Amino acid sequence: MQLQHNNTIFNTIKELIVLSRQRVYRMANVTLLETYWHIGKLIVEDEQHGNAKAEYGKATLKNLAAQLTLEFGKGFDDSNLRNMRLFYKAFPIRDALRHELSWTHYRLLSKLESDIKRNYYINEAIIANWNCRELQRQINTLSFERMLQHNTSTEAPLTIHNVIKDPYIFEFLGLPTYVKNTEYAIESAIIEHIQQFLLEFGKGFAFVARQQHIVTDTSDFYIDLVFYNYLLKCFVIIDLKTGTLAHQDIGQIDMYVRMYDDLKRGEGDNPTIGILLCSEKDEAIVKYSVLNDKNNLFASKYALYLPKEEELKQLIEEDRLRFELDNN
Repeated sequence: MQLQHNNTIFNTIKELIVLSRQRVYRMANVTLLETYWHIGKLIVEDEQHGNAKAEYGKATLKNLAAQLTLEFGKGFDDSNLRNMRLFYKAFPIRDALRHELSWTHYRLLSKLESDIKRNYYINEAIIANWNCRELQRQINTLSFERMLQHNTSTEAPLTIHNVIKDPYIFEFLGLPTYVKNTEYAIESAIIEHIQQFLLEFGKGFAFVARQQHIVTDTSDFYIDLVFYNYLLKCFVIIDLKTGTLAHQDIGQIDMYVRMYDDLKRGEGDNPTIGILLCSEKDEAIVKYSVLNDKNNLFASKYALYLPKEEELKQLIEEDRLRFELDNN
């Protein structure tokens, strides 16, 4: 009985300390962001009052950094002061700052060139609880550009086009690229790295099943991966392909979606979505198949390595043009 009492009071005190530390961290983060924002504002205003010449960044800022560092120690070198200046210019409205994000998050966000792109990464980082490393990865892999569509209005309904990407980057699976990996190997690696996969795959996804067994009156079928998207309120089934997309693959995913709607979809669920994840796409097959007619069937490429930026941009641009042509 005494041991049980000790465990109870220990857990109560532990929870109190954890909550207290979380409050202290949040307060410290808010204070830090506001301090850096104000410093950035003062630097920008000083520039605008006649000191906006190139030498400001080289001389005045360097002297200011030396004085602040002498007075307050690390954290105020000229590099960080430039970050504060950029922070203010990227986020000129202080009340719009989201305190769920840290200074490191905002340093990364401040370097982005447009408000639309910044808002996308802010919302995704908060919804998906991205740490700074994951935010950096998403920026480096051009997550914004890889979205099929962007929900630019807060009143516009969320659709699957605002959630899925093309192509997907699965370098975190750690699979070799010099050999042809089997579908089983890719599927197993996804399950092993399910948290990273969900972060890459998009917002709102929850894992449901692997190789889900579907039984009909005459046959048995196994669906590679099944997820549920709680934002879209629907099941999302994935069929993995290691080669070029073929017409029979499209017929198969179409059949799986119809079967899932008939046998597994619950009351209140929206229609099931099917995604073919393939290493290569034959665009003619995509164009002249049911993929081009339906809003619940998609084919997305995936890469098991991180492409060079120019290669990735080219892939994105090609897919973007095809998507826009097919949807006009």
